[in-house]
Amino acid sequence: MGRLFGTDGVRGLANREVTAELALDLSVAAAHVLADAGAFAGHRPSAVVGRDGRASGEFLEAAVVAGLASAGVDVHLVGVVPTPAVAYLTAAMDADLGVMLSASHNPMPDNGIKFFARGGHKLDDAIEGAIEDRLGEPWERPIAESVGRIHASPYAVQMYEHHLLSTVPQRLDGLTVVVDCANGAASGIAREVYSAAGANVIAINAEPDGWNINRDCGSTHLKPLMAAVREHGADAGIAHDGDADRCLAVDASGEVVDGDHILAILAASMSEAGALVGGTVVATVMANLGFKIAMDSAGIEVVQTAVGDRYVLEAMRADGFVLGGEQSGHIVMTDHATTGDGMLTGLHLLARMAQTGRSLGDLSAAVTKFPQVLINVRDVDLSRLADAPGVAAAVAAAEVELADRGRVLLRPSGTEPVVRVMVEASTQAQASTVAESIAAAVRAELALD
Repeated sequence: MGRLFGTDGVRGLANREVTAELALDLSVAAAHVLADAGAFAGHRPSAVVGRDGRASGEFLEAAVVAGLASAGVDVHLVGVVPTPAVAYLTAAMDADLGVMLSASHNPMPDNGIKFFARGGHKLDDAIEGAIEDRLGEPWERPIAESVGRIHASPYAVQMYEHHLLSTVPQRLDGLTVVVDCANGAASGIAREVYSAAGANVIAINAEPDGWNINRDCGSTHLKPLMAAVREHGADAGIAHDGDADRCLAVDASGEVVDGDHILAILAASMSEAGALVGGTVVATVMANLGFKIAMDSAGIEVVQTAVGDRYVLEAMRADGFVLGGEQSGHIVMTDHATTGDGMLTGLHLLARMAQTGRSLGDLSAAVTKFPQVLINVRDVDLSRLADAPGVAAAVAAAEVELADRGRVLLRPSGTEPVVRVMVEASTQAQASTVAESIAAAVRAELALD
């Protein structure tokens, strides 16, 4: 069997790749693996189960609940909530397992299954591998009082809301903000949370119907938010994705403030407060060079990881760092959360504006982004990339040309025969020219026959 788990759970086309049968089997296998690892020792096991608003989440939720309960796990159903809410509630409700049904920013036809261990932490690779290995195995089913019970927990989301508000260092009174909920999991609570923090809130794309999640809205489609900010004369716009674990922003003039900008703003704020452990922020290799230069200027060290928020989290946990994130808007603040949390990020970003009295455009100007070009070179032999002299020579020539005013990142895709060529340079024209020259070398030397 090929590996089911990607960098963020199991994800695919709902009812074709992510089926009710798979959801049930994964839940049973997860219960068995955690039980054998001693996670349930001495007590009756429990799990928190939530989902985003996709129509397919309804039947997948039923399958997950059936699997867990049949394996002897009590289930707390928390309904349609953000992914970080499930992570938080898994810890707050002292559950042994959390399960979130969502494909995050993916289109509506997709769905996914993500597991959290006790404490609300993502499962490590070894546990995920063990779950896959035990799919469909014969097992002795519990009976009578040993089967799991299912409890609706409609007030659990209020625990999450109270938690978010308890972290905000400065009220947002006087700020007008447009919040794009992506017709997703934030739709039911975003207006209430940001308003309770003091902001005047205009919510858009907050009418989910099961089909419209992420459709031309949210963090992957910022034009509606940009237009709404200008129309309402708002101080800022906040964009979440379908499961609200991302946050991107728009300033008062309608300019995009991406994850690099947000991470820099929060890093400066935490450094000023003496709360940035090790004076360090964690980012991926895709972070713009302008972000690194801004952090160097502020005396903040940057640790870089592979692409994926799980790798950011691993680096943070390994060395006790408290802030990390990605350009896409996954921001992790481990003083308050075990995973990326879009509303937590949005609240703290707006709080920095309120605290300093500065506009979002002014705060984000600390990072001057270098023009970036990304080319995906398809149908190539990835196995030969590490030993391709022509490609190596092209990269070396590019690095000499760019010197300290640009950079090259060449990496293979983990899911398809694609080499990703990313170049940053002082001008868009130079970035494009250099990227095309490297891509041409990759095609010439590694093209599949």
